[in-house]
Amino acid sequence: MSGLRPPRPLRLVIGGLALAGVAKAGLSFAAFTNPAGADLALPDKFFISAAQAATDPVATPEDAAPVPVAVEPLACEMPEDILAAINQERGLLEEQKAAMAQRASEIALAEESLAVETTRLSELKQELEALLAKVEQANNADIDRLVALYTNMKPRDAAVIMNDLDIAVAVTVLGAMPERNAAPIMASLNTVRAQAISMIILERSKLPGDQRLDGIKLQ
Repeated sequence: MSGLRPPRPLRLVIGGLALAGVAKAGLSFAAFTNPAGADLALPDKFFISAAQAATDPVATPEDAAPVPVAVEPLACEMPEDILAAINQERGLLEEQKAAMAQRASEIALAEESLAVETTRLSELKQELEALLAKVEQANNADIDRLVALYTNMKPRDAAVIMNDLDIAVAVTVLGAMPERNAAPIMASLNTVRAQAISMIILERSKLPGDQRLDGIKLQ
């Protein structure tokens, strides 16, 4: 059987036979290379090496140094709970990413809507300001016409009308008249009416909280 080693004496015999064969071959080679029969001195090292080879045990595959075999590392398998935690965390990150994208879209839409609404309000404000300016201009034009009308009337006739006229209109017209035209009309009004118009003209330049109009008599 290939797995059995021969006994040590048998190995020594085999080594001796091998040494004898080597020596015989050496002599034959010397006779072949030196046909004249000259002595051929072999070095002492040759016999020493041959003797050592005969006495040393024959190396067998079992005596040879073991050849290291490369072993591939086994793949490290992650536990299922770690994989589940990683997948759960990945899912949460994806949900947060989607929520942030949705929020960004909503903010962008809100900003766009706000910009449109701001533009619309700005245009509406300009239209309202233009309308108020037109109304104020028309009102001022009406007041100017009333002032011119009462100015061209006789003071007594203008006073008769203003005694029964709405107090706000009377104050507005007399307040817009020059003093030289308003004085004769004020003198022709009845005393209560003249006092009320004078108090209103005096108090209207004050702030609403500082005005004292409660005790004014209109008749």
